[in-house]
Amino acid sequence: MKQYIKKSDYETVNLDDEWIIMNTDNFTVTKLNAIGGFCWTLLEHPQSISSLSQSIKQNYDLQNESLLTDVEEFLGELIEYGLVQNAV
Repeated sequence: MKQYIKKSDYETVNLDDEWIIMNTDNFTVTKLNAIGGFCWTLLEHPQSISSLSQSIKQNYDLQNESLLTDVEEFLGELIEYGLVQNAV
């Protein structure tokens, strides 16, 4: 099962349920909503798409049928932005 983890300990600011991640390696800024920020905090440790989805369901009481797909797309974007990588 594939797992993902933060690539580095980037500067992160949480303002009014929005998360701002500053990638000091690439000089980019990424803004996340509350659920994205929640996922970001979980990625301190290796997480699978399934484990992230389960945590979101429990914390936000969601029953979204497309949640697994949404989490997979979210992780793909974070990888593209250089913030997350496959855990070894």
